[in-house]
Amino acid sequence: MLGSPLIGVIEDDEDVRLSLEDLLHSLGYRTKSFASADAFVHDEECRPDCVLSDVQMPGMSGIELTRHIRRTQPDLPVVLITAFPSKDIARQATDAGASSFLRKPFDPADLLACLERALRRPDD
Repeated sequence: MLGSPLIGVIEDDEDVRLSLEDLLHSLGYRTKSFASADAFVHDEECRPDCVLSDVQMPGMSGIELTRHIRRTQPDLPVVLITAFPSKDIARQATDAGASSFLRKPFDPADLLACLERALRRPDD
């Protein structure tokens, strides 16, 4: 697993966060998880290759986090997930610069496809 992409997982629901970690590990990814977007933003050591974040969280939302990442790390891909999808949220996610937007619950194959697209280098 050493050398595999590092996914920053931001999810306030601990059970969902642990499930995402397990799923990502089974897919061959390394993870570093955070219970909030604020915790992720203030961790100066985490250098993920991609961020997987819930949209609705206390404090900074996934949409706000995506906007922050676009300003500070424009090349860092963000995949947003939500249990409460709407056309407005999907538009906000796209406008903020999210690479993908998934509705919970999602098929692991769909998440894998989103991560592969997000991690693809332009010269690949």
